[in-house]
Amino acid sequence: MKETQQDLSYKQKEYWKKNTRLIRILLVIWALVSLVAAIILAKPLSEIQFFGVPLAFWFAQQGSIIIFLILTFYYAIRMDKLDKEYDVQEVILTEESSSKDKGVST
Repeated sequence: MKETQQDLSYKQKEYWKKNTRLIRILLVIWALVSLVAAIILAKPLSEIQFFGVPLAFWFAQQGSIIIFLILTFYYAIRMDKLDKEYDVQEVILTEESSSKDKGVST
């Protein structure tokens, strides 16, 4: 079945809508961890010890960075699945396939 231009445009809009929704959710999580836990709730969380330091200090110094890395990996995994769902995944060129394209035998 050949896709029409209107179907393709609809699929593209749906793809970007899901992509931006995922980005917004992940940014809210990161803001909650880095801003709320490390700054706004600093006083109550300072009474809790975590790895020998106050929990608010840990969130400010290490927690937000660790959460950012976890969110980055989660985003990459989710986007890979979304790319496959919408058939827009990246093409990985191997040495073998690039040799065939050039007409070079190995």
